[in-house]
Amino acid sequence: MNWLETFPGENWQQRWEASPAATDSPDWKAKLQKWALTIGRRPSVAVIDAGVLSLICADAIRPHLAWFNHKRSRFLRPALESRDPEGFEYLAAAITEESRDTREVFDALKAAAEIVASYGGGVRDITVGDILARLESLRGRRSGRGVRIVYSVLRDNGHFPPNAPSTLINVVNRSGQVSPAELVDGYRLTCKPIRDVIVAYLVERQPTLDYASLRALSSTLAGTFWADLERHHPGIDSLLLTPETSAAWKARLATKTVRKRGPDGVIAEVTESRRSAPSIKMSVRAFYLDIAQWALEEPAKWGRWAVPSPISEAECSVKKAYQQQKSRSSQRTRERLPVLPSLVRAAERRLKEAKARLDALRSTPLGCTFAVLGETFTAPLMTRRSERQPNLARDTTGKLRNLGTEEKRAFWSWATIEILRHTGIRIEELQELGHHSIISYKLPTTGEVIPLLQVAPSKTDQERLLIINPELADVLSTVVSRVRGKSGAVPMVQSYDYHERVWNAPMPLLYQWSVGGENRSVSANTIRKSINETLEYSGLTDNSGRPLKFHPHDFRRMFITDAILNGLAPHIAQVIAGHSNINTTMGYAAIYPADAIEAHRAFISRRRALRPAEEYRAVTAEEWQEFLGHFERRKLAMGDCGRAFGTDCSHEHACVRCPVLIVHPTERPRLVEIRDNLIARIAEAEREGWLGEIEGLQVSLTGAEDKLAQLDAQQNRRQQAVDLGMPTFSQAVGRNL
Repeated sequence: MNWLETFPGENWQQRWEASPAATDSPDWKAKLQKWALTIGRRPSVAVIDAGVLSLICADAIRPHLAWFNHKRSRFLRPALESRDPEGFEYLAAAITEESRDTREVFDALKAAAEIVASYGGGVRDITVGDILARLESLRGRRSGRGVRIVYSVLRDNGHFPPNAPSTLINVVNRSGQVSPAELVDGYRLTCKPIRDVIVAYLVERQPTLDYASLRALSSTLAGTFWADLERHHPGIDSLLLTPETSAAWKARLATKTVRKRGPDGVIAEVTESRRSAPSIKMSVRAFYLDIAQWALEEPAKWGRWAVPSPISEAECSVKKAYQQQKSRSSQRTRERLPVLPSLVRAAERRLKEAKARLDALRSTPLGCTFAVLGETFTAPLMTRRSERQPNLARDTTGKLRNLGTEEKRAFWSWATIEILRHTGIRIEELQELGHHSIISYKLPTTGEVIPLLQVAPSKTDQERLLIINPELADVLSTVVSRVRGKSGAVPMVQSYDYHERVWNAPMPLLYQWSVGGENRSVSANTIRKSINETLEYSGLTDNSGRPLKFHPHDFRRMFITDAILNGLAPHIAQVIAGHSNINTTMGYAAIYPADAIEAHRAFISRRRALRPAEEYRAVTAEEWQEFLGHFERRKLAMGDCGRAFGTDCSHEHACVRCPVLIVHPTERPRLVEIRDNLIARIAEAEREGWLGEIEGLQVSLTGAEDKLAQLDAQQNRRQQAVDLGMPTFSQAVGRNL
């Protein structure tokens, strides 16, 4: 304090800020020690640190937040607790209730102490701005895990305003929805009258569009259309385009320049045709035609902008583009559908290997070397997580690998592939699956429970219910077991809707994981990367020999194609997929005869035209009993039939061949007997020369072997143990008995 008095200021804080200690210069302590010799004192560095800590605790000085990045004193938190013991006790109790471990509690309390030391007050006086300022001061230096935990605890307990951000993840990048004017201003248009008319047009269309469509329309009109015209035709200020200007814009629109990596690994700019050109022209033409129509109703507002459209109706034809898109999609499906079983096996194998590595690491003493799956690793000498096993290990090349993260990504890749291939849902629907999405329906007559998966409305705003088969049930139960908290419940997390730029209400989402002590939803980008990592692990290649790539939507196309090829009626596939138009469903089917499609559609049209009007009525009790009787008649010798209600058996009750037969595990001996009998009959047919008999028997044998493989895979998953964890001593003594 005597040293601080040598600096100007009316109080201790001003003197502190005028001193070199406030900026944490490297030699400020040496300067203090040199000055202390003039008054006959020789303070050590420890004494100086203790003096600074005393002034902070007495609230005489308040260092800025960045100052604490260099002062990692373990005495700061205990010292600050003496100023606000009730606040720190409340914060520690709230964090412990959320099942945090000791390290996370320590980080959170230390972060709260640093904020209190810098801004004064107590724990309950911390504001959202204080939290954001601390995160900003930590950027690029230290992890903000403790700060995020403090924020989530105070927010969940009502200490922040209701409009406080739901999470601190990328707060700046996820700013929410913006107005049409802000969308247009992002393209920096020079002509203000044209800018104003585009904004007015978007405002007029906004009530009938979702936010994603509004952003796409603003990008088309303000960016692709008018900004391009201003860039190539400076000074343009009228929507009435000359034929030369219009033709030049259409020529530029037809192609685009992209950066691609060649086979040699070199990135080069490549010019290719723009597939979205017809849809862009359609939006621009609609812009001109809408203004012309509105000019008749509001001539004062729109009359001066009503000019002929530079784009004709013929130029907006999307028939050719649709055919090209259908051809590309069908080719992707034809390439990927045959290798889907290989991808499934690779995902299972990758997950088992990742678990084996992690289990071997956690069973190895710190600092020791261990070998697993032909690889050698070295466990770390120490771990900062006192109540967790280490996740990091070094391989023989010296590379530090996070085996915990590898296991986590392998698990979510396996779960994603399994769920998508069994349901055909969209990726946004996958991310919105919650614990409450798994429901059941009990037949009133037999008491049989039918598990159902409730798919939330997404693209077409249609809610769907899908029957959960045994394999999908195993996957969902494994996911639920993994994401359960220590309390036994699935934590409530908020997900961010990237398309609508809004935060959804907290839900017990299945796709969540813990990052830095905070439960977060798994992003779509992470899902895509995890699938590609499994593909890279599998070594699958396309027809050109390059690594095969899967998009989440490819599983949807394969699901619909496989269902229709196996005899499922297209209109039923339409309901399962959640399409509003059967043409969309048929566009997903990659391999399906065109004449069969047209014949079936014509049959549906004739049947609907001839259907009596009295059929459009409420379901009678007899009809409902017939519907329930369908599920009662599903019982077969080897299990259950999964055929949809009202459909005939496409395999003429040859159940061994049918893909919708759900074989019960207890009927495995019967299935083995059928397989052996088929093998014997094929051998007899080959011996006797019954060539016509061999083909049919071979199809039945393939179906029997496939069902045996499914039963074995299901049994192996059920026999795997699930680690439920062991309660710690601190948790045991903290219970109220």
